[in-house]
Amino acid sequence: MTFDKRMSAADVVGQLSDGMTIGIGGWATRRKPMALVREILRSDVKDLTVVSYGGPDVGLLCAAGKVKKLVFAFVSLDHYPLEPHFRAARQSGSIAVLELDEGLFHWGLRAAAMHLPFLPTRVGIGTDILNQSGFAFKTVKSPYADGEELVAMPALNLDVALIHAQRSDEKGNLLVTSPDPFFDELFARAAPQVYASVEQVVTTAELDMATNARFALVERARITGIVEAPFGAHPTSANPDYHLDLRHLKTYVESAASPEAWAAYRQAFVDVDDAQYLTAVGGADALRALPRPVY
Repeated sequence: MTFDKRMSAADVVGQLSDGMTIGIGGWATRRKPMALVREILRSDVKDLTVVSYGGPDVGLLCAAGKVKKLVFAFVSLDHYPLEPHFRAARQSGSIAVLELDEGLFHWGLRAAAMHLPFLPTRVGIGTDILNQSGFAFKTVKSPYADGEELVAMPALNLDVALIHAQRSDEKGNLLVTSPDPFFDELFARAAPQVYASVEQVVTTAELDMATNARFALVERARITGIVEAPFGAHPTSANPDYHLDLRHLKTYVESAASPEAWAAYRQAFVDVDDAQYLTAVGGADALRALPRPVY
């Protein structure tokens, strides 16, 4: 029996509904599923709880009024330390937040991925992270002789995870060939539905899993749907296929200057189809030729 999991981005967003908790993989400006994020912006889906090591994915969703609550460890564009649309939403109080450090965020994802209600940790002890309004962190006492009191980081359970990979076959075997897979495996394991945009769908034989097994993110059974989306992480990177587009990132940052600037950016780069978007950002050859950024 053959399982063909290929879908369109619109098909994926059609599976989403108001109020869902959506985890978005990648890391700041690396391997964000931006084509799927832009499709959400073009939809009627709203009131989302977004869980992310955030970058322009979070900023776009905030700018479009899609976010009800954000759970995050940071929201950064790397070369622009504070994502401007996120910053505007945060400062205006238009979104609810659960602000974590990277350790607690990682532990919450790992607990969800392991189907545990929480994981104990020392992270956060002695900091104001544990004193945020709107969320009551709990502690647990070690049952062993040490009797240490530890933070009980609750699982960050997701309804849906969106991730981006370099290659896949139609069955959902994924290869992430970037040097920075980070925590996408945990996002995929923390959600009952996982949709992956990929640079290219190829045959199973072309994946050469015997050689490339170390690049396989998760078992194909975890993947609900595959969207072939060349340059689908742009303007973030999908190294080695292409690097971060710093010129476009500057254009994006400038879109936060005013409502008119955001409307112009949205008209040019969001409310368009994939072919129009690729043309607007300079074309395939230009994106493949982007230089490696210095971090």
